[in-house]
Amino acid sequence: MKYYPEGIAFCNRKFDSLDEIKSSMASGEIIEGKVLLCDKEHNLHIDLGVISGIIPRDEGALGINDGTVRDIALISKVNKPVAFKIVGIGTDEAGKSYAVLSRRIVQLECMRDFISRLSVGDIITAKVTHLESFGAFIDIGAGINSLIPIDMLSVSRISHPSERVHINQTIRTVLKKREATKLTFSLKELLGTWQENADKFSVGETVTGTVRSIEEYGVFVELTPNLAGLAEPCESLKPGQRVSVYIKSILPERMKVKLVIVDAFDTAESNDELEYFVSGDHIDEWQFSPEGASKEIGCVFGA
Repeated sequence: MKYYPEGIAFCNRKFDSLDEIKSSMASGEIIEGKVLLCDKEHNLHIDLGVISGIIPRDEGALGINDGTVRDIALISKVNKPVAFKIVGIGTDEAGKSYAVLSRRIVQLECMRDFISRLSVGDIITAKVTHLESFGAFIDIGAGINSLIPIDMLSVSRISHPSERVHINQTIRTVLKKREATKLTFSLKELLGTWQENADKFSVGETVTGTVRSIEEYGVFVELTPNLAGLAEPCESLKPGQRVSVYIKSILPERMKVKLVIVDAFDTAESNDELEYFVSGDHIDEWQFSPEGASKEIGCVFGA
């Protein structure tokens, strides 16, 4: 069975009869539905069509029972899709039937059958769930979250993850580090080497870039997430500003691109679609620097 981030293959399942509900319960299939309400006891309510469904608080997420996951993880699910299984049928005080659902069981199975088997270097599909100054949190399967630290989102330095990814974005990511209770993922190794990115440009071209930092000695302009160039100092520019730049030189041996600022724009920075240079589902090593470069940059996964 495959486990996906919640909402990626979203189908708001509706049942036409109680027999269909019972059949789904017997098969143990994973279903997704949108949370309509989180009540005062923090149970999650979902419309299943013929009857309603309730995910009891204790079944809302792994870690709720032992306190390692806070109740905000349940409250924040209103109007969002969640994965669950039907585990029972109950009757309320008015004698009305409802389905008892469990998201915790799906997460437990996802941990056991998928996440626990991931090896460093494995590439998976994930979904960005929220952003903090230190990194991007991602759903790696069934609503289980992990982190991509800000310095692993790209080679080009950014001041906040929102400059690289956005909430609800589906991305590919590679498992960078595995500890007993913590997985750390990375994005930058999938976004191309220095040479792969430099090959997209030629000396003499004028292209669009984003100002990333302004130093006394010059302005760093991002051309792609893994490639930035340096232009002469310009006091009127500010980080995040879009500019057009003339490519003066490309120097692989020094991993440098020299630029000339042509024009600046007040339009907001745009999160362009990420371009991936790795198509498989695993990488063993990544060599960012070109052959013969004065400085060697790269990593070996699992080393």
